[in-house]
Amino acid sequence: MHFSNWLVFCGVAFLVTFSPGPGVLLAISNAMAHGKRDWVASSLGNATGLFILSGVAMTGMGAILAVSALAFTVLKVAGALYLVYLGIRQWRSQAVSFTAAESTAQVSGSAEDKAITRKLYGQGMGVALTNPKAILFFSALFPQFITADAPVLEQVAVLTCTFVAMSLLSHLFYVLVARLFKGQLANPRKQRLFNRISGGLFVLLGLSLLRLKNKVAA
Repeated sequence: MHFSNWLVFCGVAFLVTFSPGPGVLLAISNAMAHGKRDWVASSLGNATGLFILSGVAMTGMGAILAVSALAFTVLKVAGALYLVYLGIRQWRSQAVSFTAAESTAQVSGSAEDKAITRKLYGQGMGVALTNPKAILFFSALFPQFITADAPVLEQVAVLTCTFVAMSLLSHLFYVLVARLFKGQLANPRKQRLFNRISGGLFVLLGLSLLRLKNKVAA
């Protein structure tokens, strides 16, 4: 791969990953509710999902979604329902003391702690895997930066790792910004407001996914 191609891809990946989406919102919500450690679990789950989607896109699933209305609709509806489900859960979640959440997050090793980590990891992966736009994005974007006279697999690996790294950096950035304002969310009333706003955003993202058309892959 030409270095200039990679630099251009970095710019595109930066713009895409730093535009707040479901993965970013999930990381912020988990950081606020569970402490500074557990947002990493959902973000790593999201990163794992992105690696899987990249492989799926390269095997031709992106082309299938682009031409099959049924396959595209099924995945789109599944992704939308999952985001709406997360939004309802976030809306109904109770206010939690940030200090208590951080103290709990520091106590690791218990079965309950591991179960929470697995749950958050699964949520992050689920958000990534049920997003048809991500598969179409990989399918449409990657071929434009791949050089024909170089090993394709290695180039796809570089592009995927770059995109995932940018995604993790965007999550870290937004989580740090959100935690700078955690003092303003110290009382339960403001926390409930935060839960309802973030829950509403999840629902809106889910509903917006239903409006996604196959032509975005063009």
